[in-house]
Amino acid sequence: MSQLKSDLSSLTLSDDLARPRRTKAPWMVAALLLLAGGGWFARAHYAPLVVRTAPATFDSGGGPARPTAILTASGYVVARRKAVVSAKIQGRLAELRVEEGSQVRDQQILARLESSDFTAQVERARAEMLQADAQAASAQAGIRRAEADLAEATRQRAVNERLAAEKILPTDTLDASRSRVRVFEAAVGQSQADLARAEATRAQAKAALSFAQAQFDNTVIRAPFAGVVVKKMAEVGESVAPIPPGVNLSSSSGAIVAMADMTTLEVEVDVAEANVARLSANQPADVTIEAFPEKHYRAVLRQVIPTADRTKATVQVKVALVDTDPNIKPEMSAKVSFIAPEQPKVEGAPAVRVIVAPPDAVVDRDGGSVVFVVRDGTVTLVPVKTGGSRASGVEVISGLTGSEVLVINPPASLTSGARVTEQE
Repeated sequence: MSQLKSDLSSLTLSDDLARPRRTKAPWMVAALLLLAGGGWFARAHYAPLVVRTAPATFDSGGGPARPTAILTASGYVVARRKAVVSAKIQGRLAELRVEEGSQVRDQQILARLESSDFTAQVERARAEMLQADAQAASAQAGIRRAEADLAEATRQRAVNERLAAEKILPTDTLDASRSRVRVFEAAVGQSQADLARAEATRAQAKAALSFAQAQFDNTVIRAPFAGVVVKKMAEVGESVAPIPPGVNLSSSSGAIVAMADMTTLEVEVDVAEANVARLSANQPADVTIEAFPEKHYRAVLRQVIPTADRTKATVQVKVALVDTDPNIKPEMSAKVSFIAPEQPKVEGAPAVRVIVAPPDAVVDRDGGSVVFVVRDGTVTLVPVKTGGSRASGVEVISGLTGSEVLVINPPASLTSGARVTEQE
């Protein structure tokens, strides 16, 4: 019995085994989740970027390179022939026949002013002209009548002188005939004076009619040249007035419209004084418009203004556009690249091999041209100096050796040292 109790007591659980143990499973699960999330974050943010690549190559032909730009300047497109159109007289606008963008011909009617007063002045001047014509006609008739009377008196005097010589006619009758001749000579002189006075009156009336007609004609505003209306400055019912020359398009009070001849578009740029000596007359240039950066327009240097701006130390240069485009508008921002004169080719000279990069591989960073070179799965930003464009790409003057692999269309977020994978 005692042996049985001893065996039962040996089966009693210890205190350590009797206390419940805390499980470690939740902490292990959390740790595994953290590790998985960290791996996902690392894969998402530190995985190599997939890019397209292309090699730099050598080119000894493939078409001539576009001449290298020796100087670049920024400015604005302007029309060499432009005008702010206003009336020659003050008045109220009664009709406006154009809008912004209207194509107009030379001397085409643009607008009309109220002209009732001027019409009345023209009619009165015409009436005065008719009256002066009548007075002149009357004076001419008076001359003819006086000359006829004088001729008759002269004939009678001759008859009387012959009769008096034959002692047939009394002397008093002869003297009377002679007096009538002098009277009619005076009448002819008076009639001629009346005609002169009538002619003067007629000339004055004609001048008054011309002035009244000119004032009436001034109520019609015509285009000074063929072009395009670029701005409308008045509406029907507003008062307009003559404006002085040299006014600004935006501050020309009293004007009606502003016009520009789009066939005379050019670009005005400011060139630093130190660079003016690099330019020459009729120097070719390449123009890009900020609104159409993918397009290039041929141009030629037209004029270097013979004075400098002391505040900016620049000289204004005017470049005439050779290529026309209806999309180009005055006051657009433009960039002008002046081209170096083309060097003559030497007969029999060997072709020069140049390094050419794909056009989409060269990008602008911090105001300069750069490419991204792929080496061992990482990219390196390399500044380059480019030349003219070729059929096979962009000429690289310095920065590459010709054996590099370049990133095509590198994203703006790509930086030097980033890991990349070349797209298959």
